[in-house]
Amino acid sequence: MAEYTKAWLSLDEQVSKLASRGVEMPDLDKCRQLLEAVGYYRLTGYLYPMRESERYPDDDGRFRVRILNGYRAGTSLDYAAELIDFDRRLRMLVLEGIERIEVSFRMQLGYVLGKRSAFAHLDSSNFVSAFTSERTVDGDIKTNSHQLWIQRVKARQAESDEAFVAHFREKYDGEMPIWALTEILELGQLGRLYSGLQNSIATEIATSYGAPSKRMMSSWLSSLNYVRNVSAHHARLFNRKLVVAPARPTSEQVPLLGHLKEATSAKQVFGVYNALAVMAYLLRSIDPDSGWSDRIVALIRTFPSSEFLGEESLGVPVGWSDQVLWSIL
Repeated sequence: MAEYTKAWLSLDEQVSKLASRGVEMPDLDKCRQLLEAVGYYRLTGYLYPMRESERYPDDDGRFRVRILNGYRAGTSLDYAAELIDFDRRLRMLVLEGIERIEVSFRMQLGYVLGKRSAFAHLDSSNFVSAFTSERTVDGDIKTNSHQLWIQRVKARQAESDEAFVAHFREKYDGEMPIWALTEILELGQLGRLYSGLQNSIATEIATSYGAPSKRMMSSWLSSLNYVRNVSAHHARLFNRKLVVAPARPTSEQVPLLGHLKEATSAKQVFGVYNALAVMAYLLRSIDPDSGWSDRIVALIRTFPSSEFLGEESLGVPVGWSDQVLWSIL
């Protein structure tokens, strides 16, 4: 493994390095200000699509692409600043949308499970065997997924400073009904519990959101949790390849999302547009008057297109905004 030997660079040296690689910066003070505001690595992450590249044959004679250090002619610092600003506004809208979905899902999960009993989340009969069965690793019995979930939730209860959690802690020895417990759970914890539910229970919840199956709903929750974490940690979102992409239903399953199945490129299959479309679909049933979809359309239309990048970097298909999904209810 190679040893890291690159030296620390002052702001002025960082400016010089960018300039030497072809980044246009007519205002050096503005460049320093941007570097101070976002940092060198964050800035160069947004500049990455403008890097020069070359094709070369590998040992098997197949051509591959090598990314070079220099930037293509016309790459400017001002353009990078526009991309950073667009991405910031996109993350804020994404976080708003996911907040509405997460709060709604807390209610649905607590409501549907609560009908069975206040402590339905502790009853193994409400879950599939894969979630509650003992796991064996190298001959050793390990905590099953349900028990592990309970352990993590109890730790979250113990750390919570919410007044209502303290009330249950002091009066009921920490025992909380599912409809109260969901209020302190994160989307990832909600999703893990949901994925373990018996199909009949999970389908009841999925149906309330217009999702065709438990499997589809679980995929959507996992993808939105991933996008939420990216946004909450202020990471670049607009041209990210989704490590956890949402399952794409057919037109027969979900007419409003059927166009996702028509993807013709990896960018469309794994681009952030898929998550945005799923969010727009869920919000139609959760809060149809939020105006969230309209604001997403308006924002994407302001994408700072250039010869290097266009709105397709988000994975949007041609004519995407004409889809009924994005029309006013």
